Amino acid sequence: MVSLPDPLDDEFSLGDGVADLEAEVVCPYCGEPGTIVLDPGSGVDQEYVEDCPVCCQPWRVRVRYGADGVAEVWVTEE
Repeated sequence: MVSLPDPLDDEFSLGDGVADLEAEVVCPYCGEPGTIVLDPGSGVDQEYVEDCPVCCQPWRVRVRYGADGVAEVWVTEE
């Protein structure tokens, strides 16, 4: 069987099992702390909208992965 290279490895070469999969955040609206699930397979730089599970207000979530797999996460008002 021939194993073809995964094109995502070029864009996101953090390796298997080394990237952060969750982050602790604080809602910018109600101040409640919480944990969000991260998707390292979505690329090194990510931006998306997620609702607070407590007050339901929309967050703008920005994620940036370093070469070591550590994620920096920012949550701001949408």
